[in-house]
Amino acid sequence: MSDNLALQSVLAFIGRLLLAGIFLSSGFEKLADPSGTIGYIAAANLPLPSVAYAIALVVELGGGILLVLGYQARLVALALAVFTLVSALGFHTNFADQNQIIHFMKNLAITGGFLQIVAFGAGPFSLDARASRV
Repeated sequence: MSDNLALQSVLAFIGRLLLAGIFLSSGFEKLADPSGTIGYIAAANLPLPSVAYAIALVVELGGGILLVLGYQARLVALALAVFTLVSALGFHTNFADQNQIIHFMKNLAITGGFLQIVAFGAGPFSLDARASRV
């Protein structure tokens, strides 16, 4: 498989789409219910819930769109990796609750996926690749 450039290109693109989909969906949910989201952030005892809400919107929607496009993908993936790790630590550390352990581990796995993009880039089906050919 490692010698098949076409397959690698498609898989890198699909991987970016799957990762971005999580954040786009979550961002649109937050956009549809700002007061509920701000209340959830406040209930987690995180500081400045309104500011955290705005940051989450920018990171999830902006980062998700940029990741789909493959624009500045390494930088975007790094920002999303940090955001995802911070989210795990801020919202999913009640390890007495099996569901929270699952969410924590899911966030770690997603962070790992983003770090793969940081390390290897967006792949050939991306604006980054197109810009490097010009």
